[in-house]
Amino acid sequence: MAYHVMVATTTPESVATIVVVGHEALWVEKVLRECDNDVSQLFFAEQREQLGTGHAVMSALSVVDEVMPDREGDVIIVPSDTPLLTRSTVAALVAQHRAQSAALTVLTARVGNPSGYGRIVRGRDGKVAKIVEQRDASVDEQAITEINTGIMVVRHNMLGPALRLVGRQNSQNEYYLTDLVDVLYRGGHITAACEVADATEAAGVNDREQLASAEAVLRQRINAQWLRAGVTMGDPHTTYIDSDAQLEAEVTLWPGTVIRGRTTVAAGAELGPNAVVENSVIGPRSRVESATVLGTTLGADCHVGSYVRLDEGTVLADGTRVLA
Repeated sequence: MAYHVMVATTTPESVATIVVVGHEALWVEKVLRECDNDVSQLFFAEQREQLGTGHAVMSALSVVDEVMPDREGDVIIVPSDTPLLTRSTVAALVAQHRAQSAALTVLTARVGNPSGYGRIVRGRDGKVAKIVEQRDASVDEQAITEINTGIMVVRHNMLGPALRLVGRQNSQNEYYLTDLVDVLYRGGHITAACEVADATEAAGVNDREQLASAEAVLRQRINAQWLRAGVTMGDPHTTYIDSDAQLEAEVTLWPGTVIRGRTTVAAGAELGPNAVVENSVIGPRSRVESATVLGTTLGADCHVGSYVRLDEGTVLADGTRVLA
């Protein structure tokens, strides 16, 4: 999930990506460093105590100041459990933030059932006056349907000073990142909101049911991308392609095909049905039937028959046939 968020928040002008880690920090760092991501410089900050979302950002402040020593620019803050967030939405958030010369701009959404979410409370001037968490909200505030997504952009030179004014006077005894809004609003700064067009983009993943739902949306997006690029799929609903895979036009994928990891598939290749291909290179016009191909390189015009398994390091010359 964190990898998808990292990609969504990276733009050509990004200086760095900073990930706040806590539980199993070393393992998380290792996995993210191994990702073939297209993010800028990657840094990590450790949150030694779990004292809330505001405390998580406090834990990263020294790293933020290190990578942005002139204190110019903006800091995008995103929870790592929002894998459906897109670059276009992040770009729109930053653009609106800068157009309004805001100190802080929060990404909001309108939902039919806001239960469980922080509510966006606006002042008479239309600015976002504060964000109230569900457990701390009054009856009137709980009726508000504009909710906080947990995603915001803050001017760098105001982030540290504002965080130092955030306290723990709430039901959880935690530092709420959302209290930044109240601090900056009361300080007379512009605190704006950018409403996301599709609320599902900001949906958090908190259990396995939500994870499965998010994966289904991501799979649909990935498949739609490749269909538009000229890939043929016998049944997109049963075709699984990892985000790191690269396919050329005129590739054919039959139902039940699974493409994992950093796999590349050349034009004219045909996979499936029920093929599993992982971290492999499939050459032009090669055919992989109901086989398992792991860490393998296939030249052009190869044929791997059903029930064959090719393991790590296998290399097939052009025109090779491997049949069970």
